[in-house]
Amino acid sequence: MFGLEALDLARIQFAFTISFHILFPAITIGLASYLAVLEGLWLKTHNDTYRDLYHFWSKIFAVNFGMGVVSGLVMAYQFGTNWSRFSDFAGSVTGPLLTYEVLTAFFLEAGFLGVMLFGWNKVGRKLHFFATVMVAIGTLISTFWILASNSWMQTPQGYEIVNGQVIPVDWLAVIFNPSFPYRLLHMSTAAFVATAFFVGSSAAWHLLRGRDNPAIRTMLSMAMWMALIVAPIQAVIGDFHGLNTLKHQPAKIAAIEGHWENVGDEPTPLILFGWPDMKAEKTHFAVEIPYLGSLILTHSLDKQVPALKEFPPEDRANSTIVFWSFRIMVGLGMLMIFTGLWSLWLRKRDALYSSRPFLYLALWMGPSGLIAILAGWFTTEIGRQPWVIYGLMRTADASSGHSFTQMSITLVLFVVVYFSLFGAGLGYMMRLVRKGPVINEGAEPSHGGPGQKRTPARPLSAADDGNHGDSLNKGN
Repeated sequence: MFGLEALDLARIQFAFTISFHILFPAITIGLASYLAVLEGLWLKTHNDTYRDLYHFWSKIFAVNFGMGVVSGLVMAYQFGTNWSRFSDFAGSVTGPLLTYEVLTAFFLEAGFLGVMLFGWNKVGRKLHFFATVMVAIGTLISTFWILASNSWMQTPQGYEIVNGQVIPVDWLAVIFNPSFPYRLLHMSTAAFVATAFFVGSSAAWHLLRGRDNPAIRTMLSMAMWMALIVAPIQAVIGDFHGLNTLKHQPAKIAAIEGHWENVGDEPTPLILFGWPDMKAEKTHFAVEIPYLGSLILTHSLDKQVPALKEFPPEDRANSTIVFWSFRIMVGLGMLMIFTGLWSLWLRKRDALYSSRPFLYLALWMGPSGLIAILAGWFTTEIGRQPWVIYGLMRTADASSGHSFTQMSITLVLFVVVYFSLFGAGLGYMMRLVRKGPVINEGAEPSHGGPGQKRTPARPLSAADDGNHGDSLNKGN
């Protein structure tokens, strides 16, 4: 079917499941830190707007966290079911790294998550804030170990091969492999930027519908400050990451650039647009800017970038895909920087909350961070091909060898279950976003008698769409 083999279906299945999964941890990382900031600001300023926003976003965080855990478990099982040869070959490295993630991050998150979600009005303010901070730190520790494992597959070091298996000999070298620092910073920053635009988009949605209150304005303001500051930083991190990739994975850079061959000693041009043809070994309809490829990728005007024809055909990644996935990521990144700069211009003119063209842009930029993360992941992982562990193990040698029929059935089941389960979860999360923050939510209990103490924030507390919730919204 469509010229696909069982190996192709195994790759598609893993790509499908991880594409769903990566969205949830990205928002979880950003929202966890956002919640810690909100609660910290509330404790410092006693401004109830921050408390109301905390309760609102903690519900969305809880739903997102749950879906991330479920999707992550499914993805992890595939290492044993569809990629057992990879697990047999490199399990002594990847297994402990994933175990460290569970021991140091997941237990930390799970331990304090209950206090964070259900401890409001149950524990002291400082203890509750401490729990929120611990959850935020846990998400970053989890990112650390996951990126250490994946980065090792990109730039492996600190190992020996004994009896056909990878044996770690230097764990510091394994963890802090050459691409790890750049990939950790790049992914963590991407999560913060994606969350900022998610929060900003929800605020813009409410403002466009006439719901203007301090909580909504604070959401948009904080999101745009984050975009203004962090999006340019992400571009700088991406530049350093590109230099590191050029050094350690030059074939990936050649595929990303759609650059097939160098001409004499001429500097490498930057191909803005085109259509790389893997069979013809040529990029059709190329729109080039002379010298710019060398300037961006080598920071010089005379050095050349490695070309695809310098590598055997069997060692080349699919340039057609990574060429465009990279440009989608970069294009969205430039739009994010533009949005942040526009927000600053409007802020100085006291029009940030009233400019409808800007609010529509902020609304449509809501999923931009997540799309950019997916595009970046496609670039990174497809660009590594045909290697599952760069230079050590080919993807074709890593699969379990299931039949085409088996892979077809499981892929169809995954698609049906994922769209049903996570589609419902995402729908519910969007329903929470549409409700918006409730003013005075989670207020401190009064002493006027029974029934006045508020229940702690919980994921399903927005399920009631009755008249009470509507009256609260109308009263705002």
